Amino acid sequence: MSHLSKTDTKLENRLLDIFNHLHTHAEISWEETKTTAYIADLLRSEGISVSTFDDCTGLVAEIGSGKPVIAVRADMDALWQEVNGVFQANHSCGHDAHMSIVIGAILQLKEQVTNGCVRFIFQPAEETGGGALKMVEKGVVDDADYLFGIHLRPVEELPFGKVSPSIHHGAVTFLQGKIEGHDAHGARPHQNINAIDIISTLNEQVKLIQYSPFEVYSAKMTYVEAGSQNYNIIPGSAKFGMDLRAQKNAVLQDMQKKMEQKIEHVCQLYGVNISYEWLDFTPGAEVSAEAEEWLRRGIIETGGMDMLAEPVITPGSDDFHFYTIKRPHLKASMMGIGADLKPGLHHPNMTFDKNALKLGVDALTNTVLLALK
Repeated sequence: MSHLSKTDTKLENRLLDIFNHLHTHAEISWEETKTTAYIADLLRSEGISVSTFDDCTGLVAEIGSGKPVIAVRADMDALWQEVNGVFQANHSCGHDAHMSIVIGAILQLKEQVTNGCVRFIFQPAEETGGGALKMVEKGVVDDADYLFGIHLRPVEELPFGKVSPSIHHGAVTFLQGKIEGHDAHGARPHQNINAIDIISTLNEQVKLIQYSPFEVYSAKMTYVEAGSQNYNIIPGSAKFGMDLRAQKNAVLQDMQKKMEQKIEHVCQLYGVNISYEWLDFTPGAEVSAEAEEWLRRGIIETGGMDMLAEPVITPGSDDFHFYTIKRPHLKASMMGIGADLKPGLHHPNMTFDKNALKLGVDALTNTVLLALK
């Protein structure tokens, strides 16, 4: 049985208070105004230097100055989803936990950083894939040497008490399309092309996109809207959406080309016009071996080899990887935290073991201190 010091117990209790506030006051992408204000006020009350932005939510906090510059990122936004019959902002991806862990690391580091600069980026709009790009535009990592991220992992990836030095996310993009035609009477099917037939053909064509079994990828239709409440009308128009994913950025780009070709073939087959656009591309992970090694050492420093897990490879995505795509000099890796998270990320009733908060704080704190040396 572990014996916590009074200092540890005090910080754990404060972490729970912070988490509960952030969880209760969830805000969706680009609307994290109260979240930004809460974190800024909390950190300023601790004597931490804080900067906010005039044209977007989010903030940056700093401890120390000079080189090296170690950046740490926490995502802030919640999902908009139905929870027990009510639509609301909901932190089912763990961003409330990520913010709490980074705030806890700040509280532990504020008296320990004697050389270099530690920059904490509280980033908006991860769920829409645009928040990281906005922060890059703001120049928050231009002079950074390392960037560390954190993310709770579902129990099937990591059990509680295990921490991974990297998460290898896949690449993802979405397609939004529209079939443009006119309706016809149910008794006169010769007067139009049934948009539902076109959708069915498109769906079958998506399934024909194939790569080597050694590649991790998926392509599927995820949204369809066609027809009306009148069952005697044959719909000529329809809307649809697709989700395309791959572990490698190059494979995803090739999938996009193949999908465009298939849409063109369906257009020719039915003699219809299908308009479409690609949305919210998020790149696959570009993990730095150096940054991964600092996280590995920080994890071992915290809990020994028993705590260290292998790198996590997951088909999920995260806009964290835009930082390294846009700033190739940056050495980055994301720490995966086992938290007994169930039933899964983005489930409206997701829960996790809150003891993972302090575990994450300690592993992140030790990583930053080692990297500064």
